Amino acid sequence: MLCAGLALALCALQLVPAALAGPQPPLLVERIGARHLRKVGGFAWENCGDKSDPVVLQSLSVAPDPIRIPGSLRVSAAVKSGKTMASPLKAVLLVEKALGDLWIQLPCIDQLGSCTYDDVCSILDQLIPPGTPCPEPLLTYGIPCHCPFKAGSYSLPASDFDVPDVELPSFMTNGNYRVRVVVSSGGEELSCVKLAFSLHSH
Repeated sequence: MLCAGLALALCALQLVPAALAGPQPPLLVERIGARHLRKVGGFAWENCGDKSDPVVLQSLSVAPDPIRIPGSLRVSAAVKSGKTMASPLKAVLLVEKALGDLWIQLPCIDQLGSCTYDDVCSILDQLIPPGTPCPEPLLTYGIPCHCPFKAGSYSLPASDFDVPDVELPSFMTNGNYRVRVVVSSGGEELSCVKLAFSLHSH
């Protein structure tokens, strides 16, 4: 389930380079007007579901702060799942940017922004073809990278990743952002996580 949780950030991978410490999926392509992401800072997170949600992010640590792009990144995380999660897993993202005292919702453009992903499992299959071993450090720590994810506790000890150069579309300007990710299956909410961070590019 930890991999599914990371895949949620993969749904927001155009925004959170912590989720980009690996091959980029086809939806990340060179765009006209794109800029290079150079720094991500002020990273924070919290669970936003109610107590009945079966999947809870127990801890998430990202260092350094700010994260410099390209560069190295250290991530640790722990997830507890009280239910097996199987395809299709739907992820709904609400992405907002601060404009003064207001928060403005960004649209979904080319699968970037406030988008709905009908099946996170299929995204994982694109990133890691079925039948191939899970990449490190998931393999070492016994963290699955394909659906279904069995109920249980999953932990990723502090692990280092190389973050590649990241292209941002023209509508992703410098500033403060917050992202709300809700994962559901068959209409049942499984997990809700909020992320906050600032972007700096040129």
